[in-house]
Amino acid sequence: MKLKRIEETFFRAAMITATIIIVAALGSILFTIVHKGITYMNWDMISSLPKGGYYFGKDGGVLNAIVGSLYLALGATLLALFMSVPVALYMNVFLRKNGRAVSAFRFFLDVLWGIPSIVYGAFGFTMMLAMGIRTSLMAGIAIVGVFIAPIMIRAMDEVLQTVPSGIREAAYCMGCTKTETAFRFFLRKAAPGIVTAILLAFGRAIGDAAVVLLTTGYTDYIPTSLNQPVATLPLAIFFQLGSPVEEVQGRAYASALILTVIILIISIAARLFSGLYNKHSK
Repeated sequence: MKLKRIEETFFRAAMITATIIIVAALGSILFTIVHKGITYMNWDMISSLPKGGYYFGKDGGVLNAIVGSLYLALGATLLALFMSVPVALYMNVFLRKNGRAVSAFRFFLDVLWGIPSIVYGAFGFTMMLAMGIRTSLMAGIAIVGVFIAPIMIRAMDEVLQTVPSGIREAAYCMGCTKTETAFRFFLRKAAPGIVTAILLAFGRAIGDAAVVLLTTGYTDYIPTSLNQPVATLPLAIFFQLGSPVEEVQGRAYASALILTVIILIISIAARLFSGLYNKHSK
């Protein structure tokens, strides 16, 4: 009994300590971003483009990076969505009886998920050099889309696995084909959870810096075509932090605060849709 109590006390203390460390680290990061960023946050920061000498302390904002990040994340998410929905449905409807193939495919997706984003960026940059493609919004969308596709597929896969088998059997009894069953019944039943997966992938796309560092380039303007370079908030933060001017370094924290707020909004939306899915599935 004493040994069990000692073990219980030890593991409880370990869990509490780990929780405190994680909360303290997260709180420290958020406090630093808010404390340093709020000082330099103003309307011009989010509504104007960088002006001449911006990176030397002159007036301007990061509207180019805000809009560019939204363009890039939206395009990459749409590209990943077109790849993810058919694959996730194929795994859960057409390959359902082939357990080994499904397990192998899930393992492959997990490996792709775990590959560092800089590797995707390096791969994309190598392909761009081989094909003679310049850094652009289109190149960034393509590589980021491939980067977030495994994340989206696995998230959708987990959602589709919760669809009751009775729905599949009822659809077959009504004479539906596997394709009709997948898109008319499975997709509709898992729609709230799929939306959550899309939002999570969007949040990953908008906050990653390593992939876009080698593929999108950077510009002080808002792109008007897919073939033009595009600025993103992660790179704006990176470049501003590298400035020797204190004013510009402060703007980097303001940019980080903007990015944090955007990701927070996406996370809240994902939680709301997740709650809707849990309610819908009961």
